[in-house]
Amino acid sequence: MKLIRNITLTLIFGLFCQIGTAQQQVMFTQYMFNGLAINPAYAGSHDNITATFLAREQWVGLEGAPSSQTFSIHSPFNASGSANIGALLIHDKIGVTDQTTAYLAFAYRIRFSGSARLAFGLQGGLSNYNSKFSRISNTDPVFANGDVNVNRPNFGAGLYFNTDRLFAGISVPQLVRSKLDVNNSDSDSRLERHYFGYAGYVFDISRDLKFKPNILFKYVGNAPLEFDLNANFLIKDIIWAGLSYRSFDSFDALIQVQATKQLQFGYSYDFATTTDLRRVNAGSHELMIQYTFVFGKKKIISPRYF
Repeated sequence: MKLIRNITLTLIFGLFCQIGTAQQQVMFTQYMFNGLAINPAYAGSHDNITATFLAREQWVGLEGAPSSQTFSIHSPFNASGSANIGALLIHDKIGVTDQTTAYLAFAYRIRFSGSARLAFGLQGGLSNYNSKFSRISNTDPVFANGDVNVNRPNFGAGLYFNTDRLFAGISVPQLVRSKLDVNNSDSDSRLERHYFGYAGYVFDISRDLKFKPNILFKYVGNAPLEFDLNANFLIKDIIWAGLSYRSFDSFDALIQVQATKQLQFGYSYDFATTTDLRRVNAGSHELMIQYTFVFGKKKIISPRYF
């Protein structure tokens, strides 16, 4: 039974990659607090050095389910804040496949009147794809000779606009459509371009309560347009609490705590998948830790709305 389950999962996940679903690009519920993971133009948007770690365990209880971790750090590069840099490390494991990606990002920011700013971002990096299909079966030639271990360069670009209450962005973090299975000339396994568009706004309900709706659109070729719809409430500038709906997938709950002006914790739980996978998993967990470094007399904005 275990062998059959592993083979079934591998075929499912392999199909997902071939048709270009969003799982090629790591999926996060707390994307609005992890902006560099989907848009290089987000680099330096906090006006200080900010480091974010995020870990996601998807479909808990299902053997071979996705496990993803990201670490990002970004900062202004010059005193005016027009030049900004960032670094992003992503690890994603699905079944017998490991993907590790490292990017360096640069964003150029133009300041308009008031708090309005528009940033143009570029990133470049390297991805390692390691699929150990021989772990499924070392006797079946389909799997025994199907191991893949390749490195592929990639590039991304994006735009990011924000004021003190509004944010919006568009990005293509993965531009190069590289072939993955170099040992099989007939294979269609390759990287696909992923397109993101998103926006959000913070409304004042009362002095102690704010409301922030967000929406994220995701598109990749040969797959339907997906979206994440999110509603967050900020209570006394300390606690974020909200709900999300991810099309074709799940309903989610999330909470973030502004522990200090510099330290923020976040947690989300995908508690009700809308697919047949709900029968064989116990939901998805996601943990975020974010810290903003402040040196000298530089000011820090707290809480961060995005």
